[in-house]
Amino acid sequence: MSSEERQRREEEPLRGEEGLQEEQQQNAGDASEPVEMEAPEDSGVVPEATEEDLATSDGETTEEATFEEAPSRGPLEITQDELSMLADELEMARRERDEYLDSMRRMKAEMENLRKRQEKERMRTVQLASERLVRELLPVLDNLERALEVEGDIREGVRATREQLLAVLEREGLIPVASDGESFDPTVHEAIMGQPSDEHEEDTIIQTLERGYALNGNPIRTAKVIVAKQV
Repeated sequence: MSSEERQRREEEPLRGEEGLQEEQQQNAGDASEPVEMEAPEDSGVVPEATEEDLATSDGETTEEATFEEAPSRGPLEITQDELSMLADELEMARRERDEYLDSMRRMKAEMENLRKRQEKERMRTVQLASERLVRELLPVLDNLERALEVEGDIREGVRATREQLLAVLEREGLIPVASDGESFDPTVHEAIMGQPSDEHEEDTIIQTLERGYALNGNPIRTAKVIVAKQV
């Protein structure tokens, strides 16, 4: 074997090892580069959700529902402007209340004063009317005294005094109630008794026991009478 052939055989294993190292380095470089994978085509099949996905989804839904459904229980917040507005409205209501109370008190006082004034005027009117009536009756009293001083029959004096007294009372609105021979009227007559009578119709007044009077059209005393009854 020649020297050249021996040298070639010695170099072949060395070249094999170097080639193997280069191939390993090339493979390692290829592995370090990112490998692009094509996305699988959509086959229409929905992937099944994992337990972790379900737990996350349920947790989020429950929290959202709780947040939406739970009523707000926090304290009612009122701003300073709202407090000032409420205080002003309250003060205005109090002022109106005080004004109404003052007005009612003044009105009550005025009504009380008016009542007292009217009562005083009424008493004054009654007093003046009584004074005038007494003044008109004084002459009647004088005539009665004169009739009593006269000796003998005093009937004429008493009759004259009676007519004078009736005249004074008629000027005041006093009118005698008609009774004898009139039909019985319960508004102005008071039946003391019933007496059978063939000469009179039933409920006709036969006799007047006490004369009745009306003042200004209003009965002030009923006449006491005897009424006829059919036999």
